[in-house]
Amino acid sequence: MNHSNFIVIPANESHIGYAEEICNEMSESAKARGTGIAKRKPEYVAKKMLEGKAVIALHKDGTWAGFCYIETWSHGDYVANSGLIVNPLFRKEGLAKAIKKRIFELSREKYPDAKIFGLTTGFAVMKINSELGYEPVPYSELTQDEEFWSGCKSCVNYDILMSKDRKNCMCTAMLWDPIEKKKELQEKIEMKAKAKERLKGMQKKHSLLKRIELSLRRSTKMLSFS
Repeated sequence: MNHSNFIVIPANESHIGYAEEICNEMSESAKARGTGIAKRKPEYVAKKMLEGKAVIALHKDGTWAGFCYIETWSHGDYVANSGLIVNPLFRKEGLAKAIKKRIFELSREKYPDAKIFGLTTGFAVMKINSELGYEPVPYSELTQDEEFWSGCKSCVNYDILMSKDRKNCMCTAMLWDPIEKKKELQEKIEMKAKAKERLKGMQKKHSLLKRIELSLRRSTKMLSFS
């Protein structure tokens, strides 16, 4: 990706004019892939921009290059980074990864204690999520907010979802849990501390052995002169 050609920033009021084009591309992209996606209206996308809950990528000539937005569920306990889309003109530029990284950072800034999750059928998105620290989880680990699942009604796979009692569908669920990540970090810190202590112990033992060896050499020399 040539970073000098694009900017990836939180969307605001000045970007509302892109909302309809973004929604149209979301719909067309889903049709082309033959996969489901919860449809969003331009008014909804514009609202996300006004709330500061979206990220937009723009080419240096002003053309919109990509987009993603934040949704909150279960009173802010869960956050979803949704609607990731890249303008067909700028695909293969690494924009999806840059947008996902920035929307993830924005989510952490706004909702530091929330679990961040996503549902996707795209392998590329799964790969990006994994690099950000997301892990595959069963649907039971996601928000059970009825409003969230109602958003799937416009998806072509909704009947499959309901026939499986919302336990699974065509999408892979992925989750980033701040509590688990904090535990993982603490474990790494503790392991590093233990390794450091072991190294100190080995160094002390080595130093002691060297002193004993030196003392024995001196004793041997003294005996040879006596």
